Amino acid sequence: MNHQFNKGLILTSLGSFWWGFIGVLYFEYISFIGHVELVIHRCIWTTIMLILTTTLFSKWKIFFEILKKKKNLFGLFISGFLIFINWAVWIYAVSSNRIIDASFGYFIMPIISVFLGYIFFNEKLNNKRKFSIFLVIISIIVLIFFNIKSLPWVGIIVALSWAFYNLVRKKINVDTDVGLLIESLFIFPFASVGFYIIAVNGYNDFNISNIGFSLFLILAGPMTVIPLFLYVRGVELIGLGATGMIFYITPTLQFILGYFYYNEEFSFIKFVSFIIIWIAVIIYLKDLYENN
Repeated sequence: MNHQFNKGLILTSLGSFWWGFIGVLYFEYISFIGHVELVIHRCIWTTIMLILTTTLFSKWKIFFEILKKKKNLFGLFISGFLIFINWAVWIYAVSSNRIIDASFGYFIMPIISVFLGYIFFNEKLNNKRKFSIFLVIISIIVLIFFNIKSLPWVGIIVALSWAFYNLVRKKINVDTDVGLLIESLFIFPFASVGFYIIAVNGYNDFNISNIGFSLFLILAGPMTVIPLFLYVRGVELIGLGATGMIFYITPTLQFILGYFYYNEEFSFIKFVSFIIIWIAVIIYLKDLYENN
C-alpha cells in the first residue's frame, strides 16, 4: 500500500469515527436548545473557527486565489448549500430521537458515492467490489421493504446531500479548509439573521449569564470542522469509492449509540441488514488492502 493511500485511509477513518461517536454525543447533549438554534450556532462558530485557522496558517492568499475563479465560487456555493442541508437534517434527527434513521442514510451514502465515482471519475470496480456493493444494495432494499409505511426520509436526505457534496468538492479540487471557509461564508449571513431573530424573541441560549454553556456551544465549530476536514482530505487522496466504504464506521457507531445508549428502536430486520452491510464492508476493505 502506498503512502498516499495509507494517509487517506487514516484520515477518513478518524473523520468517520468522530462523526459516528464524538459528534453524536456532543450534539445530542445540547439538542435540548432546539434543532433550529443548534443549526444556527453550528454555522456561525464553524465560520469563525475557519477564519481563525485560515489566519493562523496564513492561507488568505489561497483564499483570494480561489475567489478569482467563477467555477470555484459556483461549485462552493452548491457544496455550501449541500452541507447546510446535511447539517440541518442531521441535527434534526439527533434532536428528535432519529439517530438510527440518520445512520440509515449514512449506510446508503457510500453506495451513491461509489456510483458517482464510477460515473464522473472512472473509478474502477472489480468483481469483489461489485459483489460488496450488491450486498449493501440488498440490505438497503430489505430495510426499505420492511419500513414501507414509514419511509426514512431523514436518512435519504442525509445520504443524497453528503454524497453530492463529496462529488462537487472533488470536482472543483480546492484547498480543503479554505474551501470549507468559503462554503461557510455563503451560509453565514443567513445564520446571522436567524441568530438575530431568535435573540430578539428571547429564544437564544447563548448569553453572558451562562458563560460555561455558551463556551460549550462554541465547540460546535471545532466539532464540525475537524471531522469534515479529515474526511474531505481523505476523499482527495484516495477517491470517492474507497472513502465511501470506509465511511461505514460512522453509521455503525451511530446505530450502536442510538440503540444501546439512547434506547431507540432497533428491529430484528435492521440487525440482519446491519450484518449484511458489514460483510460487504469487510469484503471491500480486504480487496482495497490487497490492491493498493
